[in-house]
Amino acid sequence: MKTIRTAFFLSDRTGITAETLGHSLLGQFPNTQFKYMSVPFIQSEDKARRAVDMIDQVAGEDGRRPLLFCTVVDDKMTAILSKSQGLMLDIFGTFTTAIENELGERSSTVSGHGHGIANIHNYHQRIDAMHYALDNDDGVTAKGYDKADVILVGVSRCGKTPTCIYLALQYGLYAANYPLVEDDLNNLTLPDFLQPHRKKLYGLTIEPPRLRQIRAERRPEGKYATQEQCEWEVKTAERLFKREQIRCVDTTHKSIEEISTTILSDTGVTRRFF
Repeated sequence: MKTIRTAFFLSDRTGITAETLGHSLLGQFPNTQFKYMSVPFIQSEDKARRAVDMIDQVAGEDGRRPLLFCTVVDDKMTAILSKSQGLMLDIFGTFTTAIENELGERSSTVSGHGHGIANIHNYHQRIDAMHYALDNDDGVTAKGYDKADVILVGVSRCGKTPTCIYLALQYGLYAANYPLVEDDLNNLTLPDFLQPHRKKLYGLTIEPPRLRQIRAERRPEGKYATQEQCEWEVKTAERLFKREQIRCVDTTHKSIEEISTTILSDTGVTRRFF
């Protein structure tokens, strides 16, 4: 039976940084089951004290001290949080002093530089890319493909749309996607409007049992979600990728982050921001 521990993500902003790093680190401990609690926007000493009360209550209920992944930059509030009964893991504090010493410069101690609207150009780029991904989803139109950084192709429900949205929001990339339909698969050819953009194409594939499961949850009736149909579509799409020399990635056991990173690495597409 797995040990159960509680992990808190404490932040003076959204908590995205604390959650991302915390999940990555805790994923290295498969024999422990974690309960997650996020406390964002700790921007006053009063809220810091309330967070301490919450942490101490959980510590008493669990009989074990919680793990605290903290990205609060204000020293006063960090000092308050560190008095709790949790194991304090000060993410920024761990690295800031060493960086200050190396650069000969004091850190700004201003929260929100990572995920706030600190760079208005990046913010507008992200929103523009998001609109592009939605406007060019599932082959609705091919008019915007000249602007695309990458065009994802694959059978229905293999992960094209969420990957495009992630590429837009995370990196500001213009990502379109086109679902391979039966005519494309029967003819084993790409549609004419994709031909001028061959260098931008990247394929997504998936194991048939997983595809069948996803489709059955969405539209169980008809042949759409049958095992036979899923096997035929995946096998034929992979033949098409091979014939047309389109690089592809199997999405079955990969997260959206892993899929996106693989695409960037394989294509050499330059992200607009980090």
